[in-house]
Amino acid sequence: MYVIAGLGNPGKQYEGTKHNIGFEVIDWLAKDYTIDITKFKHKALMGEGMICGKRVLLVKPQTYMNLSGESIREILKFYKVPLEHFMVIYDDTSLPEGTVRLREKGSAGGHNGIKNIIAHLGTDVFLRAKVGIGEKPNGWDLADYVLAKFSKDSLPMIQTGIEKAAHAVELYLSKGVADAMNNTNQKAPKASKKSGNEKKSEVTEQKEG
Repeated sequence: MYVIAGLGNPGKQYEGTKHNIGFEVIDWLAKDYTIDITKFKHKALMGEGMICGKRVLLVKPQTYMNLSGESIREILKFYKVPLEHFMVIYDDTSLPEGTVRLREKGSAGGHNGIKNIIAHLGTDVFLRAKVGIGEKPNGWDLADYVLAKFSKDSLPMIQTGIEKAAHAVELYLSKGVADAMNNTNQKAPKASKKSGNEKKSEVTEQKEG
């Protein structure tokens, strides 16, 4: 079995926010492969199905971003899934919108969800798909930025990023890590500059993450 996890915060107030792009990739895969992810277990919404001939558990931790590792550790232990069969998808502010990068190991890069997963697993050696949400504009608090919704202008690029990340999962399952990385880690499109005057009315009040 493979475990594919997307990170985000639970609750309708966080739907469509930058920090929840991992959830959106999981939702895309679930819809495309008709996998029901409404079962709640191990502090996560999950669903089991077949993707590219592999038995897969799609996972959306419901612990809030900063505690994602609690759920991931429980799931991997319960289902006896080796780290080689685990992949996590999350947002990255260092990448242009719509860009996807695969990495087999590395630090959290300031992402609290990944930091917590590394702490609970005791290693940073696991496959991750980073989906670019664009750099934080000057004058913005990081929490405000990642908990803001995407602007209408950003949505086409973000949708492209979601589809690219879903395709990266398919490549990983069908052809392995090396091919998935070679096909996914191509030159990024030129980053569009964000205005520091984006409406902060888009920002949610709570700041988990």
